[in-house]
Amino acid sequence: MLRPEDIERALVVTAHPDDIDFGAAATVATLTDAGTTVTYCLVTDGEAGGRDRDMPRADMAQLRREEQTTAAKHVGVDQLVWLGQPDGRLVPDLDLRLAITRVIRTVRPQVVITQSPERVLERIVGSHPDHLATGEATLCAVYPDSRNPFAFPELLDVEGLEPWDVPEIWVMAFAGATGARSIDVTANVDRKIAALLAHESQHVNPAAMADLVRGWMTDNARAAGLTEGSSAEVFRVITIP
Repeated sequence: MLRPEDIERALVVTAHPDDIDFGAAATVATLTDAGTTVTYCLVTDGEAGGRDRDMPRADMAQLRREEQTTAAKHVGVDQLVWLGQPDGRLVPDLDLRLAITRVIRTVRPQVVITQSPERVLERIVGSHPDHLATGEATLCAVYPDSRNPFAFPELLDVEGLEPWDVPEIWVMAFAGATGARSIDVTANVDRKIAALLAHESQHVNPAAMADLVRGWMTDNARAAGLTEGSSAEVFRVITIP
């Protein structure tokens, strides 16, 4: 697993605004602290989120873009790419693979962080269909699409985007997952919570949400054998030869 100080550029690809902050914001803060330039790629604007039935969905999309932009600043990120795909209707088709491949070839990251394409029945909330589709499309975009000059030839021939080999993928996971690797994020827990709280439109009980997330990170650290009082985020690390 690459060390944060060895990563010049990282790309995080998720389905919705706030997915990054639930799954990886403290790790992102750890990376930016080490000098890594991190770019966010949001596949949807999250217009199907929230509970206000009177708000036009276009207004919700704009609000969620603003919330995610604010959240990103808490962890040192100011580069956000929005793909504008329909919230709640994602499929890992060639169009989505092309869009993500374009971002990978533009950013040229050493690490791509994304969601899992595998449904976990015991953690069904995390296995939202949009998450699964984003994870699958991103894995396909990393390998083989972004490194293959003959995949989506218009990217090279028309847009001039050279192929790019991503050495590692970090798939958001949980303690006990097969091949799980933990990152000690104790120093950045408060920044993660601040990022999550920026998504005001999504939280019915912000304090309870914050307590829940802190508990997850404590459990992750305990499962990883870190010292008492530590917090961790967990990933399955895939190294690509």
